[in-house]
Amino acid sequence: MAQVRRMDCHVEAKSSADKFFDAYTTKPHLMPKMSNQLITDIKLLQGDWDSVGSVRQWYYALEGQSLTVKEVIEKIDDTNRTIVYKALEGDCLKFFKSLNYILNVTQMGDGCLVKCTMEFEMQKDDIPDPVMYADFLNTLIKNVDAFLLEN
Repeated sequence: MAQVRRMDCHVEAKSSADKFFDAYTTKPHLMPKMSNQLITDIKLLQGDWDSVGSVRQWYYALEGQSLTVKEVIEKIDDTNRTIVYKALEGDCLKFFKSLNYILNVTQMGDGCLVKCTMEFEMQKDDIPDPVMYADFLNTLIKNVDAFLLEN
């Protein structure tokens, strides 16, 4: 029987926690500019860019493939700098029955610690953990940080 599993990735960023969190809450439309080798496009399908219930379609590159995911923002906690996303449709759901991302940003000195937790349930028990998605998120976080430091 399949069960919900978790996988965390942690990245130390040089940007402040507020600046980094702001990039994800109010500037996600700039992600293709912040990390153009990973994020090729993003479209707002419902709501606005920074509200709970908003639906967005992401176009991204993973292991040489062009993929998409439609997500909804389930929760934004400005005080704790946390956002919860849920995948609604997309290529990743070929492998997962469910997939949530939880982004949390904590101030750490002049920079911040970015923690991304994937909560997922596999379609089948014999599918390996989604390490490629964790690697993708690590690279995306580093790219966003580099962009924020330059701009």
